[in-house]
Amino acid sequence: MINRLNKLTREERELLYQAPVLLSVQVACSSKGVNQTQKKDAIWLSHIKTFTADPVLIPYYQEVEKTFAPQFEATVQEYAPFDEAKQTALKEKIEQVNAVVAKLEPGYAEDLQHSLEKYVNHVQRSAHSVFQDFMFPLKIKGLND
Repeated sequence: MINRLNKLTREERELLYQAPVLLSVQVACSSKGVNQTQKKDAIWLSHIKTFTADPVLIPYYQEVEKTFAPQFEATVQEYAPFDEAKQTALKEKIEQVNAVVAKLEPGYAEDLQHSLEKYVNHVQRSAHSVFQDFMFPLKIKGLND
């Protein structure tokens, strides 16, 4: 267990370790299903974060990495189909994560929040094509959304 998480309950720690999975599912899934490119990138990023994260967060990402892939699949199953009700439930779960992060010491909480934001941004961009921007710089319904 990570010392910085000592004051959290076991359930809060488990929820905190699920944060990258929950965020990945929120980004990679829609009513059309799971975006396989974003899923692949989320899994890859969960592994690389154990080496590239702020040193203070490396133990956190090492814990996350241990169960990321199976948790991703389980979370997809839990929230599929990704209709409005399931998306709302997923957002509520993510709000619970935010409440747990708020219980951490301020510097660590800020580092973790910033790291998770960068993680989400990376996963979001993974399915975006630079070629698409070059060829179709204007928003075209059905193509750019």
